[in-house]
Amino acid sequence: MAAVKEEIQLGPPESKSVPCYKAALLDNGEAFEMLSEDDENDLSDLPPLENAETLKSREKITKTEQRKETVHVQETVDEWMEVLGTKLLMKKILVAGQGEDTRPKRGQLVTIHLKTMLENGTVLDDQESLSFTLGDGDVMQALDLTVQLMEVNETALIFTDAKYAYGCQGSTDPCIPSNTSLNLEVQLLQVVDAPDLEDMTPQEKIELADKKRERGNFYYQRGDYVFAVNSYTIAQKVTGSSSRVDITPEEEAELLDIKVKCLNNLAASQLKLEHYEMALKSCNQVLEHQPDNIKALFRKGKVLALKGEYSEAIAMLRRTLKLEPSNKTIHAELSKLVKKHSEQKDKEQAMYKKMLGNPSSVASLKCTNKQSWNVNWKWLFGATAVAIGGVALSVVIAARN
Repeated sequence: MAAVKEEIQLGPPESKSVPCYKAALLDNGEAFEMLSEDDENDLSDLPPLENAETLKSREKITKTEQRKETVHVQETVDEWMEVLGTKLLMKKILVAGQGEDTRPKRGQLVTIHLKTMLENGTVLDDQESLSFTLGDGDVMQALDLTVQLMEVNETALIFTDAKYAYGCQGSTDPCIPSNTSLNLEVQLLQVVDAPDLEDMTPQEKIELADKKRERGNFYYQRGDYVFAVNSYTIAQKVTGSSSRVDITPEEEAELLDIKVKCLNNLAASQLKLEHYEMALKSCNQVLEHQPDNIKALFRKGKVLALKGEYSEAIAMLRRTLKLEPSNKTIHAELSKLVKKHSEQKDKEQAMYKKMLGNPSSVASLKCTNKQSWNVNWKWLFGATAVAIGGVALSVVIAARN
């Protein structure tokens, strides 16, 4: 990717200028055939003068249209495109590609030539052949978002804010300071469909799943838990896929081991995101394969505690502690949880007392109510007796009459 270094303007005039690389455009020359003396003398085949003028006029119009088309292509190549509409991620075509129908789609394997530069033009890294699955999060977000807008053989200049590159933590390989905006010169070399998981050999699956798991660990360590969940989920999908290829018990055990690791790490990421139901589901999936898995039991206990199910959480952590009595982390978590549960009980009892009031006053109220009921019953009995007597007297008088 030959390029000539120069200052160019990012976005509209009011935007800041950043040093970048811009492809040099070659001058288009035209080849002319020289007439021989014999050709000059043989003019019998030429059209009449009027037709010749018309032909020249048509050629002039055609050349004008060609020049207009060239200018249009030039403007397209030189135009900056805001990928997200925020000027934090921008793309500019340096060399046009083979057409929109050659653009890659999510899930396809792409190969690019990537040159990573600081804003002042300092080259930090130059990878002649970098392959990754588009949309899987295998590379920085700026590449996942912009390569899908490129065409095969296209070369583009990409300006990315640190947010879509290496963020506030920077990178050690390549060495990039924190909160650093970058210029990326990218050439899309190849686009192919990803292989069918069912047709992959067990060893290929193991390598692919482990690669996705390691990428998930990278995101988890950086605190990018959403991307970590994505990578672990993809790795889990690889390990759980069916196969048309024979697999040995050893290879099956290795795939299961990677799957369990991914599920455990997935639960940890979901905990960080406060997705408790999903974290509980991930823990239970691990325990289906390994009922005594310490990490899964411990995280399940934490999830239950966060959901307010303290009794179940304490039971789960006690079970975990029996399997690993010397684990200080489990001891600390269990002690904290027991104390918290006790405090919750005290609060509940205080709340009930407040709702019911003073017990002595409650007893007094009950006694008063009882006496009141006794008086009422006596009055009711007397009134009933008088009414019955009145009815009987009326019957006797009616009989005499």
